[in-house]
Amino acid sequence: MSPASRRVLLAAAASILALLALGAVAPKWLVSLGTMAMANGLVSLGILIMMRCGVVPFGQGLVFAAGGYAAAIIFNKLGFTDMLGLALLGGVAAFLLAAPFAPLLARYRGIFFAMLTLALSMVFYGILVKTEVLGGSDGFNVTRASLFGMKAADEWVQVLLWSVTATLACLMAALVRLYCNSTRGLLSMAVRENELRVEYLGTSVPNLVSWNYLLAGFLGGMGGALSVLALGHIDPQFSYWTTSGEFVFVAILAGHHSVVAILASSFILELVRSFSSAYFPNTWQLALGIFLLLVIRFLPDGLGSLQARLTGRREGSSAGVSR
Repeated sequence: MSPASRRVLLAAAASILALLALGAVAPKWLVSLGTMAMANGLVSLGILIMMRCGVVPFGQGLVFAAGGYAAAIIFNKLGFTDMLGLALLGGVAAFLLAAPFAPLLARYRGIFFAMLTLALSMVFYGILVKTEVLGGSDGFNVTRASLFGMKAADEWVQVLLWSVTATLACLMAALVRLYCNSTRGLLSMAVRENELRVEYLGTSVPNLVSWNYLLAGFLGGMGGALSVLALGHIDPQFSYWTTSGEFVFVAILAGHHSVVAILASSFILELVRSFSSAYFPNTWQLALGIFLLLVIRFLPDGLGSLQARLTGRREGSSAGVSR
C-alpha cells in the first residue's frame, strides 16, 4: 500500500471515530439532520465520479429511488431489518437497475447525457406513481431497523443509524478518493480534457464512462436505502427531478477536487434547508440559490478548491522559508 493510500485510510478512520463521538453528544435534531446529509452525500459522491469524466447526470433520482425501494421492500416483505445489509443491498439493486442503461448513456456527452439520465429518472417516477403494489403516489412506511440482530432503545435509535451512515459515508468517501487517484480515476480526468487522446492510448472511453456510471449508481442506491431508514417512509418523490437537482446542487457546490467537500456541502444544504424552512417558509430555494451564486462567483471550482488553495499557500510559504 502506498503512503498516499495509507494516509487516506487513516484519515477515514479518524473521521469515523470523530463522527461517532459527535453523534453521542450532539442534540437529536443535529444527528437527524447529519444522517440525511451523509446519506444524500453518498449520491453526490457518485456525481463527483461522473463529473471527473466530463458528464453530469441529472437523473440520479433513478438509482436513489431504486436503492430506497429495494431496501424498503426487503425490509417489509422479507423481514430483513439489518441497516448495514439493507444499505449494501440498496446499492446492489441500484447497480443492477443502472447496468442495462450504462452502455447507452456512455455514448453521449454534455446536455444529451444529462437529459437522458433525467428522462430515465422521470420514467421511473411515472412507473412508481402508477404501481399500487408499491403504494402508488403515497408510498409506504418502514419501521425501526436493527444492526446485527440487535435493536437499540428508543433514545439511541437515531444515534445508531447516524453511526452506520457516517461510517459508510466515510468509507465510501475514502474509496472514491483512492479510485480518483488510481489509473482509471486519472484517465477519467483525461477523458474530460481530451477524449480522443485517451482512445489513442488504448483505453475504451465508453467502457470507462459506463463503469463510472455504475459506481455512481451503487453509491446512489446505498444513499437511498439509508435515507429510507432515516425517514421511515418512501414515495415516488425519491425519483422526481427536483430530488436529482439537489444532488447536482451539492456536487456543483463542492466541485470535483475533494470528497470531503461533497459531504460538507450536503450538510450545508440540509442546514440551509432546515433553517430557511423554519424561519422563511417557502423561500428556502431562494436562499440556496443566492448561496450557490456566491460560491460560483468567488469559488468557481467549488468549495473543494479551498483545500487546494490552502495547500498551495502552505507549500509556497515553506518554499519561501527554505530560500
